[in-house]
Amino acid sequence: MADASLAEGHPRVGLFVTCLVDLMRPSVGFAAVKLLERAGCRVEVPQAQTCCGQPAYNSGDRADTRAIAEQTIKAFEGFDYVVAPSGSCAAMIREHYPSLFEKDAQMQAAAEDLAGRTWELVSFLTDVRGLARVDSRFEGKVTYHDSCSGLRELGVQAQPRKLLGTIAGVELTEMVEHDVCCGFGGTFCVKYPDISNKIVTSKTDNIIATGAGTLLAGDLGCLMNMAGKLQRRGADVEVRHVAEVLADMIDQPPIGEAGAGGAAGEGSD
Repeated sequence: MADASLAEGHPRVGLFVTCLVDLMRPSVGFAAVKLLERAGCRVEVPQAQTCCGQPAYNSGDRADTRAIAEQTIKAFEGFDYVVAPSGSCAAMIREHYPSLFEKDAQMQAAAEDLAGRTWELVSFLTDVRGLARVDSRFEGKVTYHDSCSGLRELGVQAQPRKLLGTIAGVELTEMVEHDVCCGFGGTFCVKYPDISNKIVTSKTDNIIATGAGTLLAGDLGCLMNMAGKLQRRGADVEVRHVAEVLADMIDQPPIGEAGAGGAAGEGSD
């Protein structure tokens, strides 16, 4: 733990980029860096980081999940905080890593140490760094989807709405059942595509009913799932990660459009 940097008010933060951001929407990672630096953090992106292990964990593969967790623990040694632009990945580290090492006291202690230093991006900005407003502008009506892991495992709900309320030009309109799953669920949409499709159909009904021109959320998996469904329905709704709007970095095409991150769930209809 770098106590000196904490004392100086400029914590050393390791950015956990996440697989989807790295491969599908790097602009979310750059937006996260911008927001963290604005909040006074010294940001580094460890090159040795890999997946958080959630796909293997959800598939019951504990051996490979432990190997991935060990790699992550090692990659983020020495940082004051670890921050991810994803409630899902942050929750995997915080809520599930320690239970992977119940028969190894030393590794369990290391996992608990990492868990205690790991945060979802917007929660970290508001709850840890005390960020009360952002200097950004975004014209139009938006609606916000609460991703399951961030909401139910980390308590992320008021934080993004608090910061969105400070952006010039934004009109936030809540959808019906904004805190209900979008149907993605990682491997859930692969194991149960028919159920997943029904859930995302209901979710996009609620999004369209708001009349909002932009859908925001904090997890790229959910966003890609909903973007794919909205596109196939011909809905005129742009989809973006909330970090891009908070950081005033909306030069990239919306998620799922040509030249941007691809939409998911193409085979779910």
